[in-house]
Amino acid sequence: MKLPPLSLYVHVPWCVQKCPYCDFNSHSKKGTIPEKEYVQHLIDDLKADLSLVQGRKLHSIFIGGGTPSLLSADAYVRLLSEVERLIGFEDGIEITLEANPGTVETDRFKRYADAGINRISIGVQSLQTDKLKALGRIHGEQEAINAAYEAQSAGLRSFNMDLMHGLPGQNIDDALSDLKRVIELEPPHISWYQLTIEPNTQFASKPPTLPEDETLWDIQEQGQAMLAEAGYQHYEISGYAKPQFQCRHNLNYWQFGDYLGIGCGAHGKITQPEKNHILRTEKVKHPRGYMDLSKPYVYKSWQVDKSDRAFEFFMNCFRLQAPCDKQAFIDFTGLSFADVHAPIEQALAQGLLSDNGLSWLVTNKGHRYLNDLLELFV
Repeated sequence: MKLPPLSLYVHVPWCVQKCPYCDFNSHSKKGTIPEKEYVQHLIDDLKADLSLVQGRKLHSIFIGGGTPSLLSADAYVRLLSEVERLIGFEDGIEITLEANPGTVETDRFKRYADAGINRISIGVQSLQTDKLKALGRIHGEQEAINAAYEAQSAGLRSFNMDLMHGLPGQNIDDALSDLKRVIELEPPHISWYQLTIEPNTQFASKPPTLPEDETLWDIQEQGQAMLAEAGYQHYEISGYAKPQFQCRHNLNYWQFGDYLGIGCGAHGKITQPEKNHILRTEKVKHPRGYMDLSKPYVYKSWQVDKSDRAFEFFMNCFRLQAPCDKQAFIDFTGLSFADVHAPIEQALAQGLLSDNGLSWLVTNKGHRYLNDLLELFV
């Protein structure tokens, strides 16, 4: 096995209110966020994980939530300076922060940029008032547009806009109008994905009426054509980027890279070549428990069984439009081609994969029936 690049995921668990579709580890803000205390816990959590770094510098950092833009720029100055001191940054490191347009005042992005953040991901979801209300979003149409203008003028390297389709009561014209307006705001990166009903959410207990499958398919096809015409490359299931603006952090996930996870409920994945192990970690979920000094930050950790490594590798790699490198499979899983010969042959025979000798490539059919492809490796 070989060591892949190392990233860092930082989780900020608070939000203004829980959205009905959200199954992330987020908690509605009640009173003042204990910002200074939480940042210190993040730093201490990272210190406890330093043995897992194994001499690497950080390839990327992603600060997610919840709503990380509820924390001040000063909080991120302190956090990022400590992270750089403890681990160090690769040249050209990408540092992303998720932001809700409803929590962004004038010049907030500029202050984040001054703190060291060079990429913002804006959770727009829709630019239509009725759809935003149905999704439980706290921002309006103009706030989302203003957030894009703020990102353009803040001196960032890049910014992303998150947009959903397949929303309650949404037709094709609604969905494509939303996408057209986001494209006109010229973000270097767009995450455009279909709303799904996840367990343990408000929508799961009271499901809204969503568009029919045929409508969803038409939205997907026409929207992808619109994005391509506007110069966005479809490089991942829901990721579309202008050339050179792909999300480095997400690419490291999909290419089976390593990542430390700090903060409430954060997950990590670390390769241990000397043991031929892949370690996964999960931190304590609730802020109260996470900040309890009498308890460890790690809720649980486990080794990925060899029998599960092929599925985990391909579950990530097959999300990408790019070829899946065969040598990377060997290097990062510790497996051999013999371990996946049978399912690969089945996938080739079914037209779900192609093979050019050095890599495998998911076909159009394979992307359409991705779950069927992945089930071959279970």
